[in-house]
Amino acid sequence: MHAHNLPFLPFARPTLDEAMIAEVADTLRSLWITSGPQVLAFEKALSDYHGGRPVRAFNSATSALEVAVLTLGLGPGDEIIMPAQTFFACANAVARTGATPVFVDVDPVTRNMDLDATERAITPRTRALMPTHFAGWPLDPDALYGLAQRHQLRVIEDAALAIGSRWQNRPIGSFGDIVSFSFHPNKTLTTIEGGALVFSRPEEAVMAERLRFHGIVRLADGTRDVVVTGGKSNLPDVHARLGLAQLARLDAFVASRQKLVARYFERLQDHPLCRLPFRGDSGHSWNFFAPLLNLDRLRWSRKQIMDALHQAGIGTGISYEALHLTTRYRGNHQEGDFPHAEAIARSTLTLPLYPSLTLAEVDRVCDTLNRVLAEAAQS
Repeated sequence: MHAHNLPFLPFARPTLDEAMIAEVADTLRSLWITSGPQVLAFEKALSDYHGGRPVRAFNSATSALEVAVLTLGLGPGDEIIMPAQTFFACANAVARTGATPVFVDVDPVTRNMDLDATERAITPRTRALMPTHFAGWPLDPDALYGLAQRHQLRVIEDAALAIGSRWQNRPIGSFGDIVSFSFHPNKTLTTIEGGALVFSRPEEAVMAERLRFHGIVRLADGTRDVVVTGGKSNLPDVHARLGLAQLARLDAFVASRQKLVARYFERLQDHPLCRLPFRGDSGHSWNFFAPLLNLDRLRWSRKQIMDALHQAGIGTGISYEALHLTTRYRGNHQEGDFPHAEAIARSTLTLPLYPSLTLAEVDRVCDTLNRVLAEAAQS
């Protein structure tokens, strides 16, 4: 059977069923479609999943991160340290508040923020750390919070990829300082677009609620007051209703991802032309699967390899480009500053992974990848 007769396999795809679609339709029929009872129910369900901690939902994880920075009162003159190997949203969310994102290199194996490098980057202006749990594998919280406490720093965990991940069997988000989740369609749980913050301090959840909706507080006489410069980043009920249905399936979604990843490891381990990601343990929720190409042994560029895979019906992505080499954040950075982040950025290739993918389709991805890499390696 030729590739063009087979369905195209994107690198990510949301899992939606007719029951979820019917629940969203019910919410539309209710005519209460912006933030309301479904958001409250979704926040409560997220809170229950994460040990009863306060949760507030947002229209994206990007706006959630920005609100988290504002909730901590950070802005011009303040520095927040983050890995150079993460999505652009982290740096943008910080920079939009007037605070300064400071980049550090990552561990070459886990691709999580290097905490020794983080400690060296701390200055008197450092106020917070913003680590990313790369691909869903948690950065060691004991080491992270030990460092934060030594230097009296707040932590905003970018757990966009890590809902459903666990550390020593405790869900990421059920402990720690402020934890941010993403519900974009590429993520393990989706609300179409959306995000959430889990708080350790209830008064900060209240502040975040004001910041996400115009800074409004309601007074006893029924009038409203504005107490802080709020924006508008609330989540609609339509999205929250989908989130509720997705959250009920979260553990099953994670189990599916883990099963598919086990097949990838079985098929691709010890591959001479690519290096597999860090495997971790059963706490890894596997939001994506991104091996690194051994480009020094390939005569094709990554782009040529991605194009060949695409022609064969296999979608791929890049997770992620190096943040410090983007036009916006290059500043006084140059190539060579963060060699691990740069090596990952040059050679990473995100392969298809989502719960509705089958083991047979993982085999198809692996067979196609093997064929393309063999062609790419021929001199």
